[in-house]
Amino acid sequence: MDHMWPIVLVLLNTVWLVAILPGLPGTWLMIGSAVLLQWWRHEPYFSVATLVAVAVLAGLGEVFEFITGMVGAQRAGGTRFGAVGALAGGLVGALLATFLIPIPLIGTLIGACLGAAGGTILMEVRGGMPADASVRVGVGAGVGRLVGTLIKIIIGAIIWVILAVAVFVP
Repeated sequence: MDHMWPIVLVLLNTVWLVAILPGLPGTWLMIGSAVLLQWWRHEPYFSVATLVAVAVLAGLGEVFEFITGMVGAQRAGGTRFGAVGALAGGLVGALLATFLIPIPLIGTLIGACLGAAGGTILMEVRGGMPADASVRVGVGAGVGRLVGTLIKIIIGAIIWVILAVAVFVP
């Protein structure tokens, strides 16, 4: 029974890791779950240094995700309209593709990237950009979303491992 709550944490953090794909704050949810377990059980599962380290990693993941998406769209000549389209399209695409492309994790990632590209193209055309330029910006946004998501998943996996080890090793 001593290991029941740590096992629950590891399983829940696995769900939060997967939640990064559609753009949810999975890294922060993992940290929140760890802090909640520590508070609720009044057990020293995690040191302050461990929690600070994973929080710094989560912050870096957010910075990388933001920068890569922005750089991808900017290099292709995107505007604020395109950025809004990429954000909304990425979320909608990820949710739809999760059900339409039933390949675990891959379908969601494909949907997020295609949705970001499609949303950017739609908003750039609506904002007056020529179609060929809008497509170029959309591709940049889609590639940026892919790179940013992959970096964030890698950082999320590192956080998952750190918390999974720390919860079992006193």
